[in-house]
Amino acid sequence: MSHSTTAELRKYQDDMPFPVVGDPDKQLYRRFRVEASAKAILKPGAWRALPAGWRQAVATAVANRRAPLPAKPSNGNLGLPADLLIGADGRVKAAKYGSHAYDQWSVDELLSIAKDLNPAQ
Repeated sequence: MSHSTTAELRKYQDDMPFPVVGDPDKQLYRRFRVEASAKAILKPGAWRALPAGWRQAVATAVANRRAPLPAKPSNGNLGLPADLLIGADGRVKAAKYGSHAYDQWSVDELLSIAKDLNPAQ
Protein backbone atom coordinates (compact mmCIF):
# COMPACT_ATOMS: atom_id res chain seq x y z
CA MET A 1 0.00 0.00 0.00
CA SER A 2 1.35 3.41 -0.88
CA HIS A 3 0.07 6.91 -0.33
CA SER A 4 1.02 7.65 -3.94
CA THR A 5 -1.47 7.93 -6.73
CA THR A 6 -2.02 5.01 -9.10
CA ALA A 7 -0.45 7.07 -11.92
CA GLU A 8 2.73 7.60 -9.87
CA LEU A 9 2.92 3.92 -8.96
CA ARG A 10 2.56 2.76 -12.56
CA LYS A 11 5.93 4.37 -13.36
CA TYR A 12 7.62 2.05 -10.85
CA GLN A 13 5.46 -1.10 -10.96
CA ASP A 14 8.01 -3.09 -12.95
CA ASP A 15 10.57 -2.49 -10.18
CA MET A 16 8.37 -3.94 -7.43
CA PRO A 17 8.36 -7.68 -6.79
CA PHE A 18 4.93 -7.53 -5.15
CA PRO A 19 1.55 -5.90 -5.75
CA VAL A 20 1.18 -2.29 -4.56
CA VAL A 21 -2.13 -0.52 -4.00
CA GLY A 22 -2.35 3.25 -4.37
CA ASP A 23 -4.14 5.00 -1.51
CA PRO A 24 -3.65 8.74 -2.11
CA ASP A 25 -6.66 9.65 0.03
CA LYS A 26 -5.21 7.48 2.83
CA GLN A 27 -8.47 5.65 3.48
CA LEU A 28 -6.63 2.37 4.10
CA TYR A 29 -3.95 4.19 6.09
CA ARG A 30 -6.62 5.50 8.47
CA ARG A 31 -8.34 2.12 8.64
CA PHE A 32 -5.10 0.42 9.70
CA ARG A 33 -3.98 3.39 11.84
CA VAL A 34 -0.83 4.11 9.82
CA GLU A 35 0.56 7.52 10.68
CA ALA A 36 2.78 10.21 9.17
CA SER A 37 5.30 12.13 11.23
CA ALA A 38 8.54 14.06 10.93
CA LYS A 39 9.95 11.20 13.03
CA ALA A 40 9.92 9.21 9.79
CA ILE A 41 13.07 10.99 8.61
CA LEU A 42 14.43 12.71 11.71
CA LYS A 43 15.39 9.60 13.67
CA PRO A 44 18.98 8.45 13.08
CA GLY A 45 17.72 4.89 12.52
CA ALA A 46 16.28 6.05 9.21
CA TRP A 47 19.53 7.66 8.07
CA ARG A 48 21.40 4.34 7.71
CA ALA A 49 19.19 3.35 4.78
CA LEU A 50 19.38 6.62 2.85
CA PRO A 51 22.68 6.11 0.94
CA ALA A 52 21.79 2.57 -0.14
CA GLY A 53 18.26 3.64 -1.08
CA TRP A 54 19.52 6.53 -3.17
CA ARG A 55 22.09 4.31 -4.92
CA GLN A 56 19.41 1.73 -5.71
CA ALA A 57 16.95 4.37 -6.95
CA VAL A 58 19.56 5.97 -9.22
CA ALA A 59 20.81 2.62 -10.58
CA THR A 60 17.25 1.49 -11.34
CA ALA A 61 16.42 4.84 -12.94
CA VAL A 62 19.49 4.73 -15.17
CA ALA A 63 18.75 1.13 -16.19
CA ASN A 64 15.14 2.02 -17.00
CA ARG A 65 15.85 5.50 -18.40
CA ARG A 66 13.51 7.43 -16.13
CA ALA A 67 13.57 9.75 -13.12
CA PRO A 68 14.79 7.95 -9.97
CA LEU A 69 12.09 9.24 -7.62
CA PRO A 70 9.17 11.63 -7.91
CA ALA A 71 10.32 15.20 -7.15
CA LYS A 72 7.19 15.85 -5.11
CA PRO A 73 5.49 12.60 -4.14
CA SER A 74 1.81 12.87 -3.36
CA ASN A 75 1.26 13.15 0.39
CA GLY A 76 4.96 13.83 1.05
CA ASN A 77 7.79 11.76 2.50
CA LEU A 78 6.81 11.65 6.15
CA GLY A 79 4.82 8.42 6.23
CA LEU A 80 5.74 5.93 8.90
CA PRO A 81 5.97 2.33 7.74
CA ALA A 82 3.50 -0.32 8.74
CA ASP A 83 3.96 -3.98 7.90
CA LEU A 84 0.76 -5.99 7.89
CA LEU A 85 0.71 -9.73 7.34
CA ILE A 86 -2.73 -10.49 5.95
CA GLY A 87 -3.96 -14.06 5.81
CA ALA A 88 -5.89 -15.74 3.01
CA ASP A 89 -9.07 -15.03 4.99
CA GLY A 90 -8.39 -11.26 4.71
CA ARG A 91 -7.63 -10.81 8.43
CA VAL A 92 -4.52 -9.13 9.78
CA LYS A 93 -2.42 -11.92 11.32
CA ALA A 94 0.49 -9.77 12.50
CA ALA A 95 1.46 -6.09 12.37
CA LYS A 96 4.48 -3.89 12.95
CA TYR A 97 4.11 -0.13 13.11
CA GLY A 98 7.46 1.57 12.54
CA SER A 99 8.81 4.48 14.56
CA HIS A 100 10.91 5.84 11.66
CA ALA A 101 11.24 5.42 7.89
CA TYR A 102 13.51 2.36 8.05
CA ASP A 103 11.74 0.55 10.87
CA GLN A 104 10.13 -2.50 9.30
CA TRP A 105 10.40 -6.26 9.42
CA SER A 106 13.43 -7.82 7.81
CA VAL A 107 12.73 -10.63 5.36
CA ASP A 108 13.94 -13.14 7.96
CA GLU A 109 11.58 -11.70 10.59
CA LEU A 110 8.65 -11.82 8.19
CA LEU A 111 9.38 -15.43 7.22
CA SER A 112 9.69 -16.41 10.88
CA ILE A 113 6.38 -14.74 11.77
CA ALA A 114 4.65 -16.41 8.81
CA LYS A 115 6.08 -19.80 9.79
CA ASP A 116 4.98 -19.33 13.43
CA LEU A 117 1.46 -18.49 12.26
CA ASN A 118 1.32 -21.52 9.97
CA PRO A 119 3.64 -24.19 11.44
CA ALA A 120 2.28 -26.98 9.21
CA GLN A 121 4.18 -25.59 6.21
